Amino acid sequence: MTFSLATWNINSVRLREGLVSRLMTEDMPDVLCLQECKSPVEKIPFEAFQALGYNYMIARGQKGYNGVAILSKMPIVETDARDFATLNHARHIAGRLENGVTIQNFYIPAGGDEPDREKNEKFGQKLDYLTEMRDYFHQTKPEKTVIVGDFNIAPREDDVWDHKKLLKIVSHTPIEVEHLAQVQESANWVDITRQDIPEGLLYSWWSYRAKDWDEADKGRRLDHIWATPDISNAAHSSRIRRDVRGWEQPSDHAPVFATFDI
Repeated sequence: MTFSLATWNINSVRLREGLVSRLMTEDMPDVLCLQECKSPVEKIPFEAFQALGYNYMIARGQKGYNGVAILSKMPIVETDARDFATLNHARHIAGRLENGVTIQNFYIPAGGDEPDREKNEKFGQKLDYLTEMRDYFHQTKPEKTVIVGDFNIAPREDDVWDHKKLLKIVSHTPIEVEHLAQVQESANWVDITRQDIPEGLLYSWWSYRAKDWDEADKGRRLDHIWATPDISNAAHSSRIRRDVRGWEQPSDHAPVFATFDI
C-alpha cells in the first residue's frame, strides 16, 4: 500500500480554508496533517474537506491559537492526544491507519524571542516539552510510526539561511538543537526529508516580516517528517512546496511531503 503524506502549519484553518482545499485538489495527499489550526474542533470546516474526499478527521482544537488536525482519505482511528509539559495546549494528536502505521502530529512551542529560560518562560516551556517528548518515546518504544509537524527548530546548519547569525536566535540555538536531537535519538527516528534530500539549503518557513520573502530567502526548515527505522526505507519522494508560501494570504510555512510504500 502506498500513501502520500503532507504536513503544514496553516496558521488558521478557517481563515485559510481555501488554501487547504487548493492543496488537497492540486497535490491530493492521502493524509494531511495541520498545525496551528486556531479553531475549536467543531468549527474546523470539515464538510468542505469531506467534499474533496477527506472523509476522516481526528483533531484537538482551541479558540484562537494552537490546534492540530489529521485529515485523511483513508480510515484513521485516534490513538493518543497528550498535553506535553502540562501547558493545557492543543499541540498533539495521533492516529492509526488501517495499514497499521501510526501518525503523530506535533506543534512544538515556538519558545518566544529570548533563548533563556530564566528570562523567558516560553523558552523553558519549549525545552520541557521536548524533554517530555523524549521520555515519552523512550517509554513507548514506537514502531511503524511517522511523526510530523511544526517542530519550531531548524536543526542543521543548512536548515537556516545563515548558521552563524542564527546561533542565538530561537529555533536554531545549540540547546534547542540538542534537545531535538535527544528526541530523535529516543526512538532512532529517521529524518525522512533529509534522507531523501541529504545536501543543500532547505527551508519550510519564511517570516512575514520580510518585504520580499522569496528574493530575500531568509528561511528555516522548521517543519519535519520523521519515521521509525522499521519503515524509514519505505519512504521516498520528499519535497517542500515552496511556491505555496507565495499564495494569496499565505501561511508563513510551506507544506512538506513524503510518500511511503508500506
